Amino acid sequence: MASSNSKRTNETARKIFKILLTNLRIKFSWVKADGSNIGNERADQLAKDATQHAQPFSLNKLPKPHIKDLLRKRMFEKWQTSWKNADTGRKIYNIMPSVSLRPTNWIREDVIFFSQHGPFPAYFKRFHLSDSDYCSCGEIGTALHYATECIYTESWHMRRTAPNFERQWMKRVANNLVARHKIRGIVKFISENQDLFRPP
Repeated sequence: MASSNSKRTNETARKIFKILLTNLRIKFSWVKADGSNIGNERADQLAKDATQHAQPFSLNKLPKPHIKDLLRKRMFEKWQTSWKNADTGRKIYNIMPSVSLRPTNWIREDVIFFSQHGPFPAYFKRFHLSDSDYCSCGEIGTALHYATECIYTESWHMRRTAPNFERQWMKRVANNLVARHKIRGIVKFISENQDLFRPP
């Protein structure tokens, strides 16, 4: 029984323990639940009344670790909902749909490639920074194009994905360190040789 432990930090339990110590005539015994014991029935009624009419509990009386767990859980729920319903960052969301405090170990080039916000003609055109979304090789200049088919980045090419499986391809590459090294090489090469990739 919780109240019989003198080390309890719960204030009510400590008060009960003190009463028990000062009133040695109080005895505890097991009572059959449906035995029509007047004291037991009264205790049941008081417990029911307490659940229906008691004052709201105070967080100050809850153990700190419990409060931390509640706040952490609530924070993650709000963060996950916000991430799921956001209007931006959808390319990254497709790769990492769940929020986490665990580091991804991504570097700048990884973020550029997977967000597709970088030195790619398709990105420049989308944000009206260029009149054309074509690479100088004659194809649409997307991140995926440079990773799988552009003649200028052939040294870093990976197997091309079917159009319907781009999301899964990006997720697989993001979780593969060898593939990430290749995309880092691609992004660095494009960044250092932007004139080479300007549309014709």
